[in-house]
Amino acid sequence: MTAPPNETLTLLLIEDDAGDAFLVEELLSEAENPPKIIWVRSLAESRIRLTDEVRCVIVDLSLPDASGLEALQQVLAMAPEAAVLVLTGLNDSYVGVEAVSAGAQDFLIKQDIDARLLIRAVRYAMERKRADLAHLKLVEAELTTKENSRLERGLLPVPLLQDGLLDHEARYLPGRQRTLLAGDFWDTVQGPDGSVHVVVGDVCGHGPDEAALGVALRIAWRTLVLAGHTGNDVLRTLDSVLRVERKSGEIFTTLCTMTVDPGLQSARMHVVGHPPPLLIRDGVIDVVPGTPSGPPLGIFPNIDWTPIDVPLGDRWSVLLYTDGLIEATVGGGPDLLGTEGLQRLVREQGGVNLDRLIERVVELNGDSLSDDLATVLISRGSRE
Repeated sequence: MTAPPNETLTLLLIEDDAGDAFLVEELLSEAENPPKIIWVRSLAESRIRLTDEVRCVIVDLSLPDASGLEALQQVLAMAPEAAVLVLTGLNDSYVGVEAVSAGAQDFLIKQDIDARLLIRAVRYAMERKRADLAHLKLVEAELTTKENSRLERGLLPVPLLQDGLLDHEARYLPGRQRTLLAGDFWDTVQGPDGSVHVVVGDVCGHGPDEAALGVALRIAWRTLVLAGHTGNDVLRTLDSVLRVERKSGEIFTTLCTMTVDPGLQSARMHVVGHPPPLLIRDGVIDVVPGTPSGPPLGIFPNIDWTPIDVPLGDRWSVLLYTDGLIEATVGGGPDLLGTEGLQRLVREQGGVNLDRLIERVVELNGDSLSDDLATVLISRGSRE
């Protein structure tokens, strides 16, 4: 009837009149797969007999311990996952309509029911309840998704940079579907002395734990920079944060930091197990020399990372990025784009336009990028 062939529906009948209860039982016995019926005479008794296996409740609204919509509300509270079918007398048909409005799946007038009508009503009530529960779960999922999006959006960085000081662009593309955060991270902060600090990092892995760790590292980095810390002091603290916050000892993080001096003429970088930035000066596109500075965070304790001092000049651009940009395939084959391929694309475009560059990488990959991607382009003067 209302259950799969190998399963018997368990139905709770709340009816104080023995004759009416007998009638319901007889009519339902004509179903192809008759339900198991638990008969009780009151709401108090129903609380004792109600179990998780009860998937449908038929309730008379004239009971010794409750009546009308009060009885229905108690049943709905007791059995929120079950379909509820209301029985009313001929003179109380309007109560049945109110009962459906209050949450019941359907109502029947006792004087009008026969086997076919009752069996069909139970089946309808079950299907409607299933649809109601599915809709409720969908609404809850949509609300959760919206709240998660608001939370994730609030955790994305907003660069702290004096207007007009430098040209600054960033792009952030999580590899996971339906999310705004990933294990990759970036940030840009101008220090109290006018120096400009940039970080781009990559927590190994692609799940929500890695995304949370990336946020923790980014916020820790920003806090340290705003407090006036630089260089190995920052990196050693980030290494400690990583070791405390990571879920597994195998989790490591690569990153690249750049501090541009207040005069904007030179920079000090630390390339911590990370792809080297691209430096563009006087039309020359090159990989920052002297990389890497040392291994990723979270692998070796008590490490000093070697700083890389880079002269910049009056007009320059630096592109920092995570490996999602260079580990795209080329032509659908096994070969990866790599840093040389990235340099070639920038030369072909006559400079760096982040949107066009990413579009070209996706085109060469033959599909959307599966890895996370974070890029920061920071420039002084017109871009070459």
